[in-house]
Amino acid sequence: MASECNKFQKYPAILIIAAVLVCILCDPCAAHFRRPRRYETWMHVNTVSGPEVDQQWFIQRLDHFNGADTRVWKQRYFVNDSFYRPGGPVFLMIGGEGPANPAWMQYGSWLLYAQKLGALCLLLEHRFYGKSHPTEDLSTANLRFLSSRQALADLAHFRTVTAATRGLTNSKWVAFGGSYPGSLSAWFRLKYPHLVHAAVATSAPVHATVNFPEYLEVVWRSLAAVNPECPLLVKKASDTLVERLSDPKTYDNITKDFRLCSKLQILSEKDSAYLLESLAGNFMDVVQYNEDNRAFEGVVGTNITIKVLCSVMLDSSLGTPYDRYAAVARLMQTTFSQSCTDVQYKSYIQEMSNTSWSGPAAGGGRQWVYQTCTEFGFYQSSDSPNQPFSGFPLPYHLQQCADIYNLSTSLDEAIQQTNEEYGGYDIRTTRIVFPNGSIDPWHALGVTRDITDDLPAVFIKGTAHCANMYPARAQDLPQLGLARDHIFLLLQKWLAE
Repeated sequence: MASECNKFQKYPAILIIAAVLVCILCDPCAAHFRRPRRYETWMHVNTVSGPEVDQQWFIQRLDHFNGADTRVWKQRYFVNDSFYRPGGPVFLMIGGEGPANPAWMQYGSWLLYAQKLGALCLLLEHRFYGKSHPTEDLSTANLRFLSSRQALADLAHFRTVTAATRGLTNSKWVAFGGSYPGSLSAWFRLKYPHLVHAAVATSAPVHATVNFPEYLEVVWRSLAAVNPECPLLVKKASDTLVERLSDPKTYDNITKDFRLCSKLQILSEKDSAYLLESLAGNFMDVVQYNEDNRAFEGVVGTNITIKVLCSVMLDSSLGTPYDRYAAVARLMQTTFSQSCTDVQYKSYIQEMSNTSWSGPAAGGGRQWVYQTCTEFGFYQSSDSPNQPFSGFPLPYHLQQCADIYNLSTSLDEAIQQTNEEYGGYDIRTTRIVFPNGSIDPWHALGVTRDITDDLPAVFIKGTAHCANMYPARAQDLPQLGLARDHIFLLLQKWLAE
């Protein structure tokens, strides 16, 4: 594992700091969503040992919305039929912004539901991620075929053909997903109600927004829930770092304190923003996945929790708050076997601009950021005063759309189209359950209160991103176990309808 991590130690921080995503990172709860670290999750995941799950391939259309385009490609999927009983439902797990991890065919709460309900389980990898390559490369011209709308059409075509070939036309299909795939799960039910009977949309950010400063507001509250002093010390440290960045004489010490791969150079505001966002990511990712059970996926660093970070920030023996902030950065580097961190914005743009399927960002980073630039936004800026960080405002995020893809930095119209297409918070259909955790910053863009009796929310206090999807364990909070049970009862009820 260490050797695998070391291969990436020279990559930009945005590509490597931690593996704490995309739930992410390997698929159904990918989430990757935040640039500084969401994309390294797929770099630090090992497939767990266990019975081998054969990958299969489905002939998929390249463009579902142009009848004159007859091009096709092969989409990867996995099957687990060990629980299936004739006449049982079909559970379709939706892949996200990372490689589909076959570990989900062996573990997870959805398999317990499948065992009880006699379901056939399928996992379909998302186009342009993992081994599902619709085009010869990841050029911006080819990425026009990457969108949630095309992904939903992939699901519809896969469901239709699979039902016909496997004799499942009369079976009831249930969609599952977490994070971005959670949104796809809800939208699949919304847009194709004749094909999918019900959906479990876990930690689903169904409301698109260009600026998402609320993310860091939840980070503040989640840190404060452990100790009210913790986010105050983080803010003091961050403010000190910002102040020092105004004096080039401090750059040598900053380079040493945070173990940067090369001497710090601040040639533009983008350089300082990249550094500040990368270091803030140490806290953002740990909060998002706090105390979850992703170890079954092979994810590294699940032992680093909010309590661990706050214990460092509260340890006066380490020096000033700034010193403790640097100690957190070094702790994360050690955890992920990194000898140093590259915080050069120029290096990040260069890596993200590589269009090869073998490029350093081809595991998901280049593709997902493209989707944020064209459909979702979701930019976790430091624009709110009610959070502990500063220095990476919205314009910094938007500029990356231009720097990487030569796209417009004005996303308002694209985001409006997404919410018009799916309804945002005001989704209107039936038989979708929306589980969310109170610690998870993404719950701010999700459904946390019942819309109708047939569109219930399950808000789980004290849990993080996609927590209800992971295998149960003895130390789970009682309310998490109750939430899993409640979801099963809803599925049982809906499948009887």
